[in-house]
Amino acid sequence: MRHEHRPLQRRSRLTRRGRLALLIGTLLALGAAALIPLLRGQEAPERPRRLVIPEGWRAPQVYAAIDRELKLPPGSTKTAVATAGLELPAEAKGNPEGYLFPATYPVTSKSTPASLLAYMVRTANEKLATRAVADGGRAHGMTPYQTATLASIIEAEAESRADMGKVARVVHNRLAKSMPLQMDSTLNYALNRSTVDTKLSDTRIDSPFNTYARQGLPPTPIDSPGLEALAAAVAPTPGDWLYFVTVKPGDTRFSATYEEHKKHVAEFNRIRAKAAPAAAR
Repeated sequence: MRHEHRPLQRRSRLTRRGRLALLIGTLLALGAAALIPLLRGQEAPERPRRLVIPEGWRAPQVYAAIDRELKLPPGSTKTAVATAGLELPAEAKGNPEGYLFPATYPVTSKSTPASLLAYMVRTANEKLATRAVADGGRAHGMTPYQTATLASIIEAEAESRADMGKVARVVHNRLAKSMPLQMDSTLNYALNRSTVDTKLSDTRIDSPFNTYARQGLPPTPIDSPGLEALAAAVAPTPGDWLYFVTVKPGDTRFSATYEEHKKHVAEFNRIRAKAAPAAAR
């Protein structure tokens, strides 16, 4: 039998060092961002987006922002409130107004209207439970819900953080004297608007938020108050003020008497009258 002598064929095999070099070369080609996750056998972690809720937003504004961020049909988040199981006080009667705490929230592909709403309400409860806010509220005989309600008025009425303590004092002084609060912000809430122009007819509307016609705090908060407004609500600046008006940007006047307040209001009206023709040009 004839034997043919063929050259010996060997399969080329990478050494351990060669396999490692090939792996690293492949990973570098994929990019630095993929290097660590692939070495660990995991997918790259999702980078959360940010949802910013500013101080003073009303619940419908928050709902709309969540719908936009999650690319949902308008009204989706508002509908989700009923089944979200939010940790609200009994006084709220299921209405999260005032408890959608203003902050920056992370949003991922797993976020839902219910999860974001729950996060906001949980944050509000945490802020209301801080020692300074909780103890201050009790010292004034207020429940956390009343503190949130008062803070929401401060958030809407104060032109600056520096004025919050004085605005809070006006509210406390009026409550102590059983005077109607007469806050334009609560009328704006009832009429679903935001304006500095209040007509006499506005003060006569039939609404539980008409603090010109009804005494005490409104039945619910009117916006989402921030921590500064909560702090002012329970620790108002000392003073005897009962009135205030922002005459012009950066110039809010606080008064203890109605006569003094009328002078400030007259100045406000003069400044507004001068600005009107310029705005019409």
